[in-house]
Amino acid sequence: MNLSSGLPAFTVVGLPHGAVRESRDRVTAALRNSGFPLPNRRITVNLAPGDVRKEGTAFDLPIAVGLLAAGGHLDDSLLPECAFLGELGLDGSLRPIRGALPIAAACAAAGISTLVVPSANAGEASVVPGVTVLSAATLGDVIAHFTGGRSLETGAFDPRGLLQASVSDGLDLRDVRGQAVAKRVLESAAAGSHNLLFLGPPGSGKTMLARRLAGILPPLTLDEALESTRVHSVAGMLGGGAPLVSRRSFRAPHHAVSDAGLVGGGSPIRPGEVSLAHNGVLFLDELAEFRRNVLDVLRQPLEAGVIHLSRAHSAVCFPARILFVAAMNPCPCGFWGDGSDRCLCDPSVVDRYMGRVSGPLIDRIDLHLHVPPVPFEHLSGDGQGSSTAQVREHVSTARRIQQARFRSVAAVHANGQMRAMELRQWCRPSRAVSRLLQRAVDRMGLSARSCHRILKVARTIADLDGAEQIRSRDAAEALQYRYLDHVRG
Repeated sequence: MNLSSGLPAFTVVGLPHGAVRESRDRVTAALRNSGFPLPNRRITVNLAPGDVRKEGTAFDLPIAVGLLAAGGHLDDSLLPECAFLGELGLDGSLRPIRGALPIAAACAAAGISTLVVPSANAGEASVVPGVTVLSAATLGDVIAHFTGGRSLETGAFDPRGLLQASVSDGLDLRDVRGQAVAKRVLESAAAGSHNLLFLGPPGSGKTMLARRLAGILPPLTLDEALESTRVHSVAGMLGGGAPLVSRRSFRAPHHAVSDAGLVGGGSPIRPGEVSLAHNGVLFLDELAEFRRNVLDVLRQPLEAGVIHLSRAHSAVCFPARILFVAAMNPCPCGFWGDGSDRCLCDPSVVDRYMGRVSGPLIDRIDLHLHVPPVPFEHLSGDGQGSSTAQVREHVSTARRIQQARFRSVAAVHANGQMRAMELRQWCRPSRAVSRLLQRAVDRMGLSARSCHRILKVARTIADLDGAEQIRSRDAAEALQYRYLDHVRG
């Protein structure tokens, strides 16, 4: 900030983007309406470093505070250990901004002791330990605090208490009639973080099952909640006054979504549906209706758990550790393979329809199951099977086994994320399992990748039963959940 003699002017330098350039008018009006008109001098605001593009409205408050300090209205000796962020209204009010949580985390890492934010951002910023968060409703409140008029309120928030008090989404697994095998597959997918594909005719319950997957996953840990909240904060999607994402996300974008909407993009770059589902579930219903180029951008994040986006002016990395579940009909009419004569699709039409989903994407899905129609007697009966809470407890027990198994492996948190090294160590098949897999390879022509995925699922099934080693029945059950391999074989 520099005030110099010359014709009155207000200049912002340092590669300001549109919203930052417009901050001159907002700051000028806010200061005047708060009783502090701009000094009648040449004002230069330098946003260092000068070769990095500045975006967003969070610069309004720090520019205004800098001007007040340069003009002698604030004691600048109080400011070096303080950071400010917020958008200014023309009347001097402070409005919320995106990304308050990651900014607060950066302040804590940089040793900044105090952060002043708009009142609407105080909750999420207070989640970060090591920094004192002061909330302000107006620019006048900030001025009064630093001139000794009245103190700003200190933000306080108990994230652990919110996680413990988090309520269910109300979707119970018992609401799904019949489909015992599909429920078992859903439990296995949740227990080992295995990607899942449901195929079946319309009305068989594929979507109902998928929407209950997030509910049977283990509760979020504090670290996972902070990671998910950072993404939602950057996207500006911390709505409803919730300062923390306390439940696992379930994202179900429409099949008309673009590749940028799915994995992120735009200007400025914002996270897409995959990152918004971080630590949760990404559900793609009617998978074959998505454009193929959109589906193919999923291949890298499904393998790596992160998304790297590079543009001309910036490059970002968003987290994307998700449980991917999809549902689709087996043919255009939806009734192929349901045991009835309703399907009139030619085999070539069925092949073309299934070919809309690329082989490399299918290869990244551990479990694919055909979901048959539900018999009427199951529809008219009472809910059977375990509830969501019971299955979640079973899944959590299996996840704790995996956490102990992979505690020294940073990149692996569940069986579905095992690489070749972990497979050799934890999924070494016995002679009986090897013979079973050999017969499956001879009969169905399984690839090496398919065999590895079968072993991962078998390891999860063994964990659900508390077994130390993979048994033949675990491998046999995992083989049943490879529907597309059976059809192709």
